[in-house]
Amino acid sequence: MADDPQWEAPEGSWASSAARRRNMQAIRSRDTKPEWLIRRLVHAQGLRYRVSARPLPDLRRTADMVFRPAKVAIFVDGCYWHGCPEHYVPPKTNSGYWSEKVVRNMQRDRDTNQRLKEAGWLVLRFWEHEPSGTCADIIAATVLTRRADSRNP
Repeated sequence: MADDPQWEAPEGSWASSAARRRNMQAIRSRDTKPEWLIRRLVHAQGLRYRVSARPLPDLRRTADMVFRPAKVAIFVDGCYWHGCPEHYVPPKTNSGYWSEKVVRNMQRDRDTNQRLKEAGWLVLRFWEHEPSGTCADIIAATVLTRRADSRNP
């Protein structure tokens, strides 16, 4: 298979080599270190949430953390995959494919934000390089405020 030196990518495959395929398969889509650190700090502040959940059942997208009653969806975006203006570096190999992938991710992020906003949700997005403590404090303050506001209409 991919470990076999004779392995060749199927025609039309995103894997340009066996090594690239292994590398891409190892990338986590959830439970990344930045997500884990932020979740741990938010949990320590006494808040409970859903992990990798769909805020809206009919929207095929998952948020990293979901606070359903407060209608707050949290996304911790990776600098490469979501096109961080500070840290994104265009790929040197197969740049057309990967650059287009990042652009599609950014478009999907904007669409997700809009759809959730239209449904009454608040979306908070953080970059993976942002300090976890700062992110956790913003999340906690936002969720607590939204909870208090919903109790006092």
